[in-house]
Amino acid sequence: MAVKVKIPTMMRAAAGGLAMVEGDGGTVRDLLTDLERRYPGLTERIVTQDGTLHRFVNVYVNGEDVRYLGALETAVEDDDTVAILPAVAGGAAQARPGVPRR
Repeated sequence: MAVKVKIPTMMRAAAGGLAMVEGDGGTVRDLLTDLERRYPGLTERIVTQDGTLHRFVNVYVNGEDVRYLGALETAVEDDDTVAILPAVAGGAAQARPGVPRR
């Protein structure tokens, strides 16, 4: 068995277009190292050059945010599910006078 990893749409090209991949490792860091070996370039948008999580990427193990667990040292086990979610930012456009907002 392996850890299941949900790949966000914007990162799927680096994973051969797959929405879910499997990897091995005892921690999230080990898992990401394994995924980088299998899918070169996948983790560059997840982990910074100094080895920490990118600020605008959230990683969840079985629905729990790793930032509140052990960050990249969070333990993972066979059959766990890891979800990678890049933060999405935006806002409402400023309304122009006379133009109703939708």
